[in-house]
Amino acid sequence: MVLDQLQHADRYTSLHPLFEQAFQFLRTTNLLQLSTGKHDLSGDQLFALVSEDKGVPQEQAKLEAHLKYIDIQYVVTGTDRMGWKNLSECSAPSEPYVDDKDIAFYPDRTNTWLDVPAGSFTIFFPSDAHAPMATTEVVKKVVLKIAVE
Repeated sequence: MVLDQLQHADRYTSLHPLFEQAFQFLRTTNLLQLSTGKHDLSGDQLFALVSEDKGVPQEQAKLEAHLKYIDIQYVVTGTDRMGWKNLSECSAPSEPYVDDKDIAFYPDRTNTWLDVPAGSFTIFFPSDAHAPMATTEVVKKVVLKIAVE
């Protein structure tokens, strides 16, 4: 798991061949004007999911994990409170993995919470269970989905 500001994104481009393209998209796109929904960047290998929603109270936030995709979650406006826990420390899923949505939910709780303000991003790998949108404010964010392989 990584938390940093977009101005430091070059530190992470060596972690995956598509990270450079993903961060370039964040740097060169008018994200305030970008419509919500899915935006294709490189087919199933790299795409962006744009949302602008109110989150949920921290107590209701669910830990989730993905097997096929790495998430780069960039906050455009607001502050997204995100929970994190190493997936290897989680119990069995409370909602089993759904292949076509690449997601499983876990009943575990975490004591690790991060406030991710506008201009910052997180990177969640398949080994990272995370609970995004644990906030009652409206947050606009871009989630870049990068295929693991």
